[in-house]
Amino acid sequence: MSENITIRDLAQRERRATARMMTRGQKAFGVVNIILLAFLGLICLLPFWHVVSLSFSDAAPVLAGQVTLWPVRFTFASYNYILERGAFWQSILNTLKRVAIGVPINLLLVILAAYPLSKEKHAFRGRSIYVWVLFITMLFNGGMIPSYLLITNMKLLNSVWALVLPGSLNVFNVVLMLNFFRQLPGELEDAAFVDGAGHFRILAQIWIPCSIPSIATITLFSLVGHWNSWFDGLIYMKKMEFYPLQTYLRSVIMTMNFETMSVTELERLSKLNDRAVKSAQIVVGAIPILMVYPFLQRYFITGITLGSVKG
Repeated sequence: MSENITIRDLAQRERRATARMMTRGQKAFGVVNIILLAFLGLICLLPFWHVVSLSFSDAAPVLAGQVTLWPVRFTFASYNYILERGAFWQSILNTLKRVAIGVPINLLLVILAAYPLSKEKHAFRGRSIYVWVLFITMLFNGGMIPSYLLITNMKLLNSVWALVLPGSLNVFNVVLMLNFFRQLPGELEDAAFVDGAGHFRILAQIWIPCSIPSIATITLFSLVGHWNSWFDGLIYMKKMEFYPLQTYLRSVIMTMNFETMSVTELERLSKLNDRAVKSAQIVVGAIPILMVYPFLQRYFITGITLGSVKG
């Protein structure tokens, strides 16, 4: 009996020791993960911090390459040059107008396209054909010249619609949303049909409220896409007063006309550096997105995970 108890005690001690070893291993694994992720986060943060330091530095240290992670001869000259121009504030209004019109249109079209495409083949005949038609547009497009001719023939040049309509339906967002819809229980739709609800009511009162994470993710994608886009503004807008923010910021240095500048403007410009001004542009353009992202970040991972493409 005593021998049996001794063996049992030894077995329990061994299990406890193993459990303690696993706990220590898990703790060590957690510590290593924290250190590694902190290091990777620091690597991602340092380039942006370097850009911020450049934007607040005087022209001479920037030109000499003396700025690393802290501003040298701190100054607001680059920001003053950008913010004191009336065209800058007009470009912000143009971008806000684009975002206010473009993001709701993107969401509306994505949801209306994803809902029927999320149905099974027996519920929506020809579903595979429509999916392939949309998928082909992810691989091929008409090209820049046909797109420009189309916008010109539709008389949309110098209009916000030239910035909104060409990219109003993003196929990647449609794929993300339709796969999220397919994750939802079909019994909800069946119960709604039994109660006499139609497709639009089911979509508005059941599918959309259940898809907030995916909708928030697509909203973030659309918002960042409209805010950061600059090339379409460059080719579709013929006057600077119609430029969105990113197109204007890119053109600040490239469109300088020294012959028309006053002595005061030339003196102020002599204190600026091209890299410092461009760094200030990057910071100014990134601040609004950095302010919005934390409010949508908690939905981001859920929306991407649940809306990922299934095999």
